[in-house]
Amino acid sequence: MPITSTLILPLCASLASPLAPAAASQPSAAVPPTKADPVKETLHGVEFVDEYRWLEALEKDSATVTEWTTAQNDYTRATLGTLPCRDALAKAIEPWMTLGAVSAPRMTDAGYFYSERTGTQNQGVVKFRATVDGESKVLLDVNALDSKGLTSLDWWSPNEQGTLMAFGTSRQGSEMSELQILDVQSGKWLDDKIVGKVSLSGWMPDGRSFFYSALSNVKDPYSRETRHHVVGRLSAQDPVVVKQTVPSEIPGAGPSTDGKWLIGTLSKGWQANDLWIAPMQPWLEKGELDKTVLAEGLDGRFDPIDVIGNTLYITTSFGSPKGSVQAIDLADPARARWKTILAERRDMVLEGVSLAKGCFVTSWSKDVCSRFEVMDLAGKVLHEIALPGLGTASISTDHRREEAFVTYTSYDAPRTIYQTNVMHPKMREWARTEIPGDLSGYTVEQKRAKSKDGTEVPMFIVRRKDMPMNGDNPTLLYGYGGFNVSLTPTFNPTIVPWLDAGGVYVVANLRGGGEYGEDWHRAGMQGSKQNVFDDFYACAEWLIANKYTSSKRLAIEGGSNGGLLTGVASTQRPDLFAAAIVAVPLLDMLRFQDFLIARYWVPEYGSSEDPAQFQTLRAYSPYHNIKKGQKYPALLVTAGENDSRVHPLHARKFVARMQAMAGNDVSADPIMLWVDRDAGHGQGKPLALRIRDEVDQWSFVMSQTGCCK
Repeated sequence: MPITSTLILPLCASLASPLAPAAASQPSAAVPPTKADPVKETLHGVEFVDEYRWLEALEKDSATVTEWTTAQNDYTRATLGTLPCRDALAKAIEPWMTLGAVSAPRMTDAGYFYSERTGTQNQGVVKFRATVDGESKVLLDVNALDSKGLTSLDWWSPNEQGTLMAFGTSRQGSEMSELQILDVQSGKWLDDKIVGKVSLSGWMPDGRSFFYSALSNVKDPYSRETRHHVVGRLSAQDPVVVKQTVPSEIPGAGPSTDGKWLIGTLSKGWQANDLWIAPMQPWLEKGELDKTVLAEGLDGRFDPIDVIGNTLYITTSFGSPKGSVQAIDLADPARARWKTILAERRDMVLEGVSLAKGCFVTSWSKDVCSRFEVMDLAGKVLHEIALPGLGTASISTDHRREEAFVTYTSYDAPRTIYQTNVMHPKMREWARTEIPGDLSGYTVEQKRAKSKDGTEVPMFIVRRKDMPMNGDNPTLLYGYGGFNVSLTPTFNPTIVPWLDAGGVYVVANLRGGGEYGEDWHRAGMQGSKQNVFDDFYACAEWLIANKYTSSKRLAIEGGSNGGLLTGVASTQRPDLFAAAIVAVPLLDMLRFQDFLIARYWVPEYGSSEDPAQFQTLRAYSPYHNIKKGQKYPALLVTAGENDSRVHPLHARKFVARMQAMAGNDVSADPIMLWVDRDAGHGQGKPLALRIRDEVDQWSFVMSQTGCCK
């Protein structure tokens, strides 16, 4: 039966209003011209001509770039504004974009801290309850600080006593968090203020001091330090624990829960890190960091869980790509003496371990769906915590309590928070997301496509149960494929109008992600990156072969590393897709490492400075593989002017070259750029801008897949 949502849209062919323009994609403005200013460069004996290097400047540094970007934005706005399904889509999507959201509580001596956002608020509000079901009190509402909604709450963390809460805010998507401290009882902000893209490493047990990570120079993204702060002390006087010395390596350190140890890491990409530990007291009293190096120069991850008594518990991928738990006796910490208390499993990936009173809760991923188990400190599995279905779950625990909170969601299940007891795991609903419709008419399938090298690649397919399997359904294929990131089933309210209109939503679990452990990740990084793209094409071809859709009705979407994915897919296989959303992307892979924080990503991608890695990057770099006269999918490329991760130059240069070289009929298959001047990498946007972006992207996809004609 079809779903019975009161917001259901008619099928695609009827989305346009009677007064809408007859054609879905006829720009009302001409494509803006772009001057070519060629720069010649030779890399490893190969000469390149870059006609658009002048677009690498930020707007604040170049009036010419500002003028060009304004023209591109105006063209994009005029083009998207004429789409006949836009108004109907905006009305349909807004109720789903204004859903409320509640986080799982964090437990303290004083009570429960959590965040909640009503449907019309731009940012979540931090609240407090003395008892789990007691009256709530507003502690921090950043919405009141900024009428435009451009101030974002990046993070917040109460101390164990629940008397103080540290939090970080930033502006216009910059992610340059400033740390401040709230006195919970009085509601006053203390004078303490720390700047420099700050994140908290952990409160000390005294509740009056903490460790944090920050940039020593806000203009240098590779100047990260970990420092110690005592509440009331000037941050300029905070002593430094560790400093960054190599651009691609990130140091960090924080306290054990009991405050007796400092535990430090040195991350070398997303696949390896060093690990050390040092007694806390000598460092606090004399500044002496008496490190014991536990793992150094090893090709694997070593992630601390906590110290209990004189034993450090860690998870590791070294020798166990799907993860294992090791116990290290700090009186005899040689690696040969480590004890495996939870061995690697063949059929599941260990995603994390949480400490509760007298036990651990292990989080697993099996076929990209969550599972929880409870085990004692010796590694004996006691029981499972049953979840409501096949979806994605996380758990909030406390080392002094059996009480815990489980967050659960899936493609057809909005986020719900459950209270439970880890030793007696019966789930009690604590909070849920109320939705303005009925999801019972949808079905979620997991299918597998065979990639070029024979590897089976899973994907989740969400559609209406009554959808005809005739090979003519509009379909959006989403992917990421990198940095050990897993795309697990989560509720995405913005897809509801698309599904109601007969669309199919597909999420591909490509290599490069973490869905099947570290081996799956490494099979899609550096010299193996082409596997990611081949996996994506295999999923697209499977959807076509199995009568879900056709190439003329298939669109793709990805952001950041996923924007690289869709940029590559558009240039390598332009025949396979009707349209592509290329969001906040990396696209010039020969120069990416020279901008913002991109040196951090060299372990994942490699660098053109290395001759062998240059060959790999050159082979797929989207900017360098645009062909004169080739017809490409319609493109909507987005960027944020304040992006502190991916420089907007990638989007600008790519669109400029595409517009100059593509053989597209731009009245039917436009190539558009949208640079958001009030945003960064996507985080912290106010609600109105989020709704605008979703309407832009979905109306573009609908118009290009035949839903708006």
